[in-house]
Amino acid sequence: MQSLLHYLSYWDSALAVVLVFGGLIFFHELGHFLAFRAFKVGVITFSIGMGPKMCSFRRGKTEYRLSWLPFGGYVSGVGEYSDEVESLGFTQEEAVTSKPAWQRLIIAFAGPFMNLIIAWLIYWGLTMSMGLAVTLPQVGGIVQGSAAMEAGILPGDMITAIDDAPVDRWEQVPDTVGESGGRTLEVEVEREGKTLHFSLMPTRSERTNIFGETETAWLIGVQASGAVRYEEKGFLESAVLGLRQTWGMIDLTLTSVKKLVTGSVAADAVGGPILIAQMLGRQAEAGLAPLLMLTALISVNLGLLNLFPIPVLDGGSILFCIVEIIVRRPVPEKVQDWSMRVGASLLIALMVFATFNDVMRWFR
Repeated sequence: MQSLLHYLSYWDSALAVVLVFGGLIFFHELGHFLAFRAFKVGVITFSIGMGPKMCSFRRGKTEYRLSWLPFGGYVSGVGEYSDEVESLGFTQEEAVTSKPAWQRLIIAFAGPFMNLIIAWLIYWGLTMSMGLAVTLPQVGGIVQGSAAMEAGILPGDMITAIDDAPVDRWEQVPDTVGESGGRTLEVEVEREGKTLHFSLMPTRSERTNIFGETETAWLIGVQASGAVRYEEKGFLESAVLGLRQTWGMIDLTLTSVKKLVTGSVAADAVGGPILIAQMLGRQAEAGLAPLLMLTALISVNLGLLNLFPIPVLDGGSILFCIVEIIVRRPVPEKVQDWSMRVGASLLIALMVFATFNDVMRWFR
């Protein structure tokens, strides 16, 4: 029975990976598709997946296709990859090359933008249905030899005030301690229905931040338990909070990229499809809400990655359109072709490197 449950759990995780990747690719390509339609560009193929065709159907002049390789997809506009127009049943006015640069820029931007919209909708929906998750100021662990240990604070204690200022969420604890400058703090906690008071002197110590970097800060030696409460939010307030969460993930992603480029974060921290699949599997086992939270984060990363000004990505097409708008003539085809080859090579190298990191993690 345990063996059966193990295999069912495995297949549930695999299904979650396929659905999440497939869903995010679908909405990304749907963004391009809708932009093509909005500017009256003919669409030859709308494919979810890459490689050989699994199944397809045709509606009007467009073939809608499901392909075997789930990690990718594309929408092929008339005139985008070849000069064939009339032979495919379209007119020259429907060719993407007949459209001004600003319209082609919007078409390229629409896919990544759709990924950001999907992330916002997920955060909005989760906040509206479950409430806003607030981390409780409950102590989960005590650092050996710290001020908290010496004072007698114990795991499970709920911090209710620091220097008579009420505390109702965990973020207030490190913020207040960090701004103390090392002066003695009066900390009030609740333990088994009793209110206790402690005097703690923060020490300047090292800690690891979310990027894996070592930094120094004023600390009292307490760690969060991870317990949360949910604050009920209305429809519009949830939308605003979802927008803030999306922006927070955008900022976090861009900061991570900046730290990778500058070397602040080790290159072996880069993860590829194997790591993402493992994370999705774990979140699928944890429940729908954690899986959706990770899906939103992946959607943000997918949208931002495609906006990087690298040829073969949407950001490269946007860059070509911006140059065309500025100089008032298209980038020469030879330049585009060679830059596409370089961009494809860089992208393949990055994918191989990320996958190599994923494999090496198994041996660590």
